[in-house]
Amino acid sequence: MNSPKLFVLSSVAGGGKSTLIQKLRERHPEILFSISCTTRAPRPGDKEGVTYFFLTKEEFEKGIAESAFLEWALVHDQYYGTPLKFIEEAFANGSSVIMDIDVQGAKIIQEKLPGKIVTIFILPPSEEEWERRLRGRGTDSEESIAKRMKNGKLELERQNEFDYKIVNDDLEKALGELESIILSNSK
Repeated sequence: MNSPKLFVLSSVAGGGKSTLIQKLRERHPEILFSISCTTRAPRPGDKEGVTYFFLTKEEFEKGIAESAFLEWALVHDQYYGTPLKFIEEAFANGSSVIMDIDVQGAKIIQEKLPGKIVTIFILPPSEEEWERRLRGRGTDSEESIAKRMKNGKLELERQNEFDYKIVNDDLEKALGELESIILSNSK
């Protein structure tokens, strides 16, 4: 990879971003993963510094005040943000970075890093499958699922703001499309 880029994957909750990123990084470990900070509680299986950096609301707000985030947003009543220092160091070392971020954050980064960002929206194959995936996690309350579905419908309306769209109906096919996009934009 010659020119470092920031590859931004956005989707609705349950769209399959995390799985696609994991599989892509197994094939291309040279692409770094940007670990976000959040104030949400860890879910079963989450690991500090691997899944997220878990911060208190006060720690996160201190980071906002100190401009420590490339972007940040309040999503589903929790803060999420991208540590600026990590992105700066990766680019300085010539490394591309892939990240999983909501549509709000993607828009902010597009404005801050023109020419260095490639945006990709991952679509669930259908609303029914999307809801099945959310329920299949077994980690969200009915209220949380309803909120994620409502917010997700608004996010789906913004899919045309992205450089690329991939329908995640078949994991291997979607992974192949993602890999092709990344390789063609890394020259």
